[in-house]
Amino acid sequence: MKVDIGPDPSLVYRPDVDPELAKSKDSFRNYTAGPLLDRVFTTYKLMHTHQTVDFVSRKHIQFGGFSYKKMTVMDAVDLLDDLVDESDPDVDFPNSFHAFQTAEGIRKAHPDKDWFHLVGLLHDLGKILALWGEPQWAVVGDTFPVGCRPQASVVFCDSTFQENPDLQDPRYSTELGMYQPHCGLENILMSWGHDEYLYRMMKFNKFSLPSEAFYMIRFHSFYPWHTGGDYLQLCSQQDLDMLPWVQEFNKFDLYTKSPELPDVDSLRPYYQGLIDKYCPGILSCTIPRCSICI
Repeated sequence: MKVDIGPDPSLVYRPDVDPELAKSKDSFRNYTAGPLLDRVFTTYKLMHTHQTVDFVSRKHIQFGGFSYKKMTVMDAVDLLDDLVDESDPDVDFPNSFHAFQTAEGIRKAHPDKDWFHLVGLLHDLGKILALWGEPQWAVVGDTFPVGCRPQASVVFCDSTFQENPDLQDPRYSTELGMYQPHCGLENILMSWGHDEYLYRMMKFNKFSLPSEAFYMIRFHSFYPWHTGGDYLQLCSQQDLDMLPWVQEFNKFDLYTKSPELPDVDSLRPYYQGLIDKYCPGILSCTIPRCSICI
């Protein structure tokens, strides 16, 4: 049984944050009001219209080669200086600062888990796709499974899916859709975005991080699951075992956002050391040769 814990279940995972630097917890993930709401709603409307089984399948092919671009991890972090996430109702500053905010929050709470600190820095690197011509609705925002009916905790669920063609297809419009009960999230086709792209890039480049790190990266934007309590009918026991790790990461991803920006230059040496330990050298990435977005 799900417990009613307010409009956003992620509030229960809020870590201890300096009250002088953090906003009120009630003001995070506000999808009903605020100066950025129109931008956010437009992004989700496009996402929920065009993210289909066919679209996601084509994206897997398009970005599966990792053969078009080479860069270091820190090069990718620096690219995020030029990205403001159009799906985020909380912040309107470059994503690179958010990467260091998240990493430093984790470092303070988990000083003995250096790999976890690095996950904080890495988690949004897939958003570089938006700087290479991909529309933000195919890069950012909360993720959800395609190939089955969206569940109630998906953001704007009642007002943004009306034009999604999959919901008119009987194969994809039921609660299970094209999946078997408890088939496991590894067998689910998630909406395409920065999570799945970065997860696949990390696998391709053989990052030497624990399995928990890969799980956090792949599903950190899957809010309807890790904070909404939905889609449990698709989960395996492994998914349930990993859920607390994703939830632990989420509280730092969300609640370390603050207009008080970190001194990035002073933090670089520490995080470069973690990069050299877990994912050194030059990465193979993918820049789209041409867009197949709708």
